[in-house]
Amino acid sequence: MLSSKVSTTEGGRWLTRLRDGLAKTRQQLGDRLAGLVGTARPLDEAFYEELETALISADVGIAASTHLLGELRQRARREGYADSTQLRQALQEALRELLEPIAVPLAVDAHRPFVIMLAGVNGSGKTTSIGKLAHYFQRHGKSVLLAAGDTFRAAAREQLASWGERSQVTVIAQKSGDAAAVIFDAVNAAVARGTDVVLADTAGRLPTQLHLMEEIKKVKRVVAKALPGAPHEVLLVLDANTGQNALAQVRAFDAAIGVTGLILTKLDGTAKGGVIAAIARERPIPVRFIGVGEALDDLRPFDAEEFVAALFN
Repeated sequence: MLSSKVSTTEGGRWLTRLRDGLAKTRQQLGDRLAGLVGTARPLDEAFYEELETALISADVGIAASTHLLGELRQRARREGYADSTQLRQALQEALRELLEPIAVPLAVDAHRPFVIMLAGVNGSGKTTSIGKLAHYFQRHGKSVLLAAGDTFRAAAREQLASWGERSQVTVIAQKSGDAAAVIFDAVNAAVARGTDVVLADTAGRLPTQLHLMEEIKKVKRVVAKALPGAPHEVLLVLDANTGQNALAQVRAFDAAIGVTGLILTKLDGTAKGGVIAAIARERPIPVRFIGVGEALDDLRPFDAEEFVAALFN
């Protein structure tokens, strides 16, 4: 398993970027929650209703909000809390406990090559995430090969080629042909070269585009023909700005191709970062990475404790 631990100095820089990146979500959720539990208020229905409104408005979702409120009510009764200030730590702990089961690092040592197929809707940040993932795996001593499987959009090939040059990573691409053929060739090349990790791009598509959903099913089947057992990870890239719509994307892509992990991008540009709690409660697929900026190092493994600390700090 790749370690998500970094040096103290680098870890401090990442936490600063994480806090900065979550600024909008913190204003919408963290600061409102901190305000509610930062002043002494009776733990009556009016308080809990206001707390629920704050959670739902940050796209935490009804199911996760109900769960968190239930946890807080139980804690308040059990501990005999008299007012809302005593719930501050309990609220952070309840949120962390909700998120911890989906904070599962991606292990890539079980297979060589370890084939990762990425999917997502148009504009989710998929190709950019692949470039950042290549950098991440390289930093952890892994050799990487990129497969330009987005054959619908010429700019996608060029963008991936640019990332390849930037990280000095080989990119397998074709000017014509379908995605399955490109990724098939890339997997065979990785086997021949003894490459550690293959990152396979696919074209962006909406779940409602049924013919394209069938096409990505075919891509997955062809990958398995190139290397039995592959792809070993199917990552769905989600734009945090979509809020609750991200859940619908998870359901649709999971039904089609069996999603094994999630990447949540653009957390730095949205107030809807609370959707990660909705995912944890309603569709608890591991969140492998989160993105909070444009820099190469701004895509990192998701850590529940760090996330909650940055949200409330």
